[in-house]
Amino acid sequence: MTYIKTKLKRSINIEAIITLHYFEYMKNFEFKGESHNFWEFLYVDKGTVAVRADDNWTTLNTGDIIFHQPNEFHAIKSIGKDSPNLVVMSFTSDSPAMSFFIQKSFTLSMEERSIISKIITEGRHTLATPMHIPSIEQVQLREDAPFGSQQMILLYLELFLITLIREHREASATSDPHTSSPEKESAEHERINEILKYMEFHICEKLTVKDICDAFSISRSALQSLFHEQLDCGVIDYFNQMKIQRAKDIICDGSMNLTEIAYFLSYSSLPYFSKQFRIATGMSPSAYASSVKGITDALRNGKERDREAE
Repeated sequence: MTYIKTKLKRSINIEAIITLHYFEYMKNFEFKGESHNFWEFLYVDKGTVAVRADDNWTTLNTGDIIFHQPNEFHAIKSIGKDSPNLVVMSFTSDSPAMSFFIQKSFTLSMEERSIISKIITEGRHTLATPMHIPSIEQVQLREDAPFGSQQMILLYLELFLITLIREHREASATSDPHTSSPEKESAEHERINEILKYMEFHICEKLTVKDICDAFSISRSALQSLFHEQLDCGVIDYFNQMKIQRAKDIICDGSMNLTEIAYFLSYSSLPYFSKQFRIATGMSPSAYASSVKGITDALRNGKERDREAE
């Protein structure tokens, strides 16, 4: 018997990364803009921002992502009531399939957001330069990084891009949900904002689809359709995501321990809360708390050094 090898095609190939940042902007932040000869995506982990791509402005909310192709001028400003948390990653790729991302923005599913979390987690293990300082233009690699960590970043990024093309190819053939039918978009945006405010008010409860339907006199199918059209996920999926974001906020301000957070947000147990947190973010609550503490300490030490230098 003669075995013959089959060479598999690489649809997306990432040659190098330029930057990887995860940071919190000020509420009134505005970046006047730039262009460069590599790809970049901006993902909104929390808050609302307006993003310019050449001459077009797009509003991005929590869970949204936008891609900038090489040499595309782009700018950003914060427009929400809260300070936005953003992930910005830039990289090089000559793969023809990257043309799919030209002038594209999406609302990410929980699976897609989880891959971003894995990129950030691997980045913390791999990069010596801090990810919360957006002015850094070249990342430095850690000498003590785990085996294969650099390759893991590339693999996760390639997986992320392939997943987006698979999941959003059909949707991209229709009009962009953020820019289509102004009258319909305005009415749906107002309706969903009312529902999101209701969900935020009941964030500490075990809210059900029936509860929301009854509160807004809307059918289950219409509610689910609204969320899938506007946010690309189910209503309870989004509510669970809101709970995880609230948990992250509480972890950041240090006002409760993990057991208290689980009880506060009506999780049945700490292990169940930890499991849901890991599914959503790619790390455990304790690991997230440690990473937040590291960023806080770095900021504090930086401010102390600045005061000493004055």
